[in-house]
Amino acid sequence: MSSLAISGIVFGCILVGVLLGMIFRALLPTHHLSAESKDIVKLGMGLVATMSALILGLLVASAKASFDAQRNEVTQVAANVIYLDRVLARYGQETKEIRLLIRAEIESSIGRIWPEDNSRPGRVEEGTAGGEMIFDRIVGLSPKNEAQRILQAQALKIHADLAQTRWLLFAQSECSIPMPFLVVVVFWLTIIFASFSLFAPANATVVATLLVSALSVSGALFLILELDHPFAGLIQISSTPLRNTLEQLGR
Repeated sequence: MSSLAISGIVFGCILVGVLLGMIFRALLPTHHLSAESKDIVKLGMGLVATMSALILGLLVASAKASFDAQRNEVTQVAANVIYLDRVLARYGQETKEIRLLIRAEIESSIGRIWPEDNSRPGRVEEGTAGGEMIFDRIVGLSPKNEAQRILQAQALKIHADLAQTRWLLFAQSECSIPMPFLVVVVFWLTIIFASFSLFAPANATVVATLLVSALSVSGALFLILELDHPFAGLIQISSTPLRNTLEQLGR
């Protein structure tokens, strides 16, 4: 389910809470709406609101940290690919075919992670046949001197770092927010908004304020879910580092 759809469901749940509060306000006896009752409800909802604010803050911080980490990993991949190409270029003409394979692999990766067809989400794969072929070709090089042996070892080390980063991106591609966790947060928000409408008069100002507040909270959850899926949706990690890498390969 998309982040926009989940945010819409959250918005709907909060509106249901607002409507329930208004209904209970009309049905409850007068003594249930006394000043003492209001004070108890405010204290309880204040506690729930504090917990909700803390959780939302932690979720935003965690999602942003994960997004930044994966963006840095993409940049690191781009830098390592250029470095690998330069090392192989210094090795000699024997690596020309390997360097062409690297370019083809980067073009293929860009197409998978940032597809031109927006109807299908981007995906990070744990490994590809092209990557394995590049590794086999580097291993199969026959160094003729000490300099080439050093460059071959260095190329293998860079390739290993690239593979490790790819696996790390793949491991981080799954949703990190457990659904039960999200359900509990939405439940808290629903009862908070129900308490707001329970004691507030149902006039245009109150209704508009509750709608704007519900939309703001749903927007916060939308941002959290978008940051948690950095290769799909409206907020994505830029493909610019890898596209710039293509311009540097083969020089």
